[in-house]
Formats: sequence, structure tokens, C-alpha cells
Amino acid sequence: MTLIVPNPIGASIALAELVAISATLYWMLHPPTTASERAATETERDVSEIIGSIIIVFSQEIHSEHMLSLAVRLARRERAELLAAYIIEVPHTLPLEAEMELEHREALGVLQVAESIGRKNNVEIKTDISRARNVAQGVLELAKRKDAHLIVLGGYREGKYSGAPMARAIEVIAAQAPCDVLIGIQGNKGKILTPPSIEHRAKSPRSPRATPT
Repeated sequence: MTLIVPNPIGASIALAELVAISATLYWMLHPPTTASERAATETERDVSEIIGSIIIVFSQEIHSEHMLSLAVRLARRERAELLAAYIIEVPHTLPLEAEMELEHREALGVLQVAESIGRKNNVEIKTDISRARNVAQGVLELAKRKDAHLIVLGGYREGKYSGAPMARAIEVIAAQAPCDVLIGIQGNKGKILTPPSIEHRAKSPRSPRATPT
């Protein structure tokens, strides 16, 4: 019987070759990603972790209808909660809880349209009607109360002047919001932000303020 004693040097060389072959095969099956690919992967992961709740805002001056479809698609893709909120601005001459029937009716109409659009896209849209002394204050308080991750709103048409869609309220919300703010200004010839039809807004004039109670 012949006893074969392995050569330590030969065994080391064989082991090194085996490791090199294994490393080459692994590299071929798992090629290194580029910096851009790694950045894209990290960004995608961050977005999925960040976007948990979205608020789309409406008021008599804030018209966000054209942002609804975008908010719905974003909520569906990221599996985020979507809240459509209407802020009723109560003048200082009235108690904060004063009855404002016309404003409340308009809010219900806008939110019903939002819910309908959500159902057509298989996205549940929750609704909220809040009262505040000014729109910016109402939006900021709601965002904190709902722990929002993103606020979506359209242009702010202050009063009868429609030439300045970025009014003071937008600046306040963007500067003080506890989360990101997405502002959508629809261009005259734009096609991506196409607003759904909301008939009652087109037919109804600006609602008069309620009288003090």
C-alpha cells in the first residue's frame, strides 16, 4: 500500500486557483453596478421609505384639480395614504366655528370629485374639511396633525387677480411645512396636468361670507 503525502505548496497553489476561479465566476454573474445605478437604487429605496402619506389641498383660492391625477398615481405607486383636504378660510369677523353653508357645500363637492377619481383609479382617498383664519395656517396645522410626508397643491389664485399663481400663502407653506411640498402650475399649453371637470366650480360664483352669529 502506497501512502500519498500531499505537497503543501501544491495544495496552496490549487486552493489559490480555486479561489480565483470562484471569484471570476461570481464577478461574471454579479457585475459591479455603476455609480448612477447605485444612486438610483438608493433614491428608490429612500422614496419608498419617505412617502407614507400625501395631502392634496383645496380651498376657494387653491385649485388643485389638475394635480389630482398625479397625486393618485403617486399614492398608488408608492402605496401611500392619500388625503384630499379642503381648507375653509374663516374671516376674523366671525367665530371660527361659524356656520358657512355655501363654503361647506363647495368643499363637499370638491372632495366628492376627488373620491370619485380615486375610485376610478383603485386608490382610496380620505377627505377632510378644516377651518382656519388663513389657508396657509390651515395647511400647516393639518400637515402636522396628519404627520404628512408630502403636500400637493396647485396654483393659489388670490382674489380676482389670476396673474400671480404663486401668492404669499404658497411661500409660507413651502417655507414652514414639516414635509416636502409639491406645487403644480399648469401651463397654458401643457398636457400632463389635465384637470378633471368640476362643474360646480365653473358655474358657482365666489361664495359670499357668512354673517356673524
